[in-house]
Amino acid sequence: MILFCGDPHGEFGHIIQHVKQEQPSAVIMLGDLCLSQPFEQTFASILELTDIWFIHGNHDTDDVRYYDHLFACPERNLHGRVIEIDGLKIAGLGGIFRSQIWYPPEPPRYSTRLDFLANCGKGNLWRGSLPRKHRSSIFPEDIQLFQGIKADILVSHEAPRAHPHGFQIIDQLAQSLEVASIIHGHHHDPFKHDDPNTINVGLREIYTRTCFTTER
Repeated sequence: MILFCGDPHGEFGHIIQHVKQEQPSAVIMLGDLCLSQPFEQTFASILELTDIWFIHGNHDTDDVRYYDHLFACPERNLHGRVIEIDGLKIAGLGGIFRSQIWYPPEPPRYSTRLDFLANCGKGNLWRGSLPRKHRSSIFPEDIQLFQGIKADILVSHEAPRAHPHGFQIIDQLAQSLEVASIIHGHHHDPFKHDDPNTINVGLREIYTRTCFTTER
């Protein structure tokens, strides 16, 4: 069993309760955790009960505390890689599209973080590198990380095209990965996709999957 958790926005009691009751193999948070205290402290009561993973959302770079508390645990960050849980390969894409960087279907203004850094001006740097806001922006190089890789499930903060505020590039990534399911957060509405294998997990919702279809 895997629990997919919609944007918690600083509230984790419901997740902790579910883990204690259900004893899942893993928990995957779909962004916008907005941690007011360190990750390990927030989830101390369940760290020994399950594996906890996350992708970041746009609000995870709103505040220095949110950023530091979340990104201090890179070993739990699913963004830009594929992990295996219960024999299933799960790919993660955190962050959002922003017009200053790339807002598909418009062409990207910057393809890589190095491109952006070369043009953003030293006064806009944060801790000597990317502005904090853009550490949750999606660059084309993030999509390219998955080139030649296959997976069973794609988890993302942004939604695919079928959502009113979704993006075709998410569908294209899913097709490239040959996944059977897309599971996303970000949008707090109760929108339901026509495709039963595409799941919108709303604000503080928990979506439980105990059986996956991986036929492609």
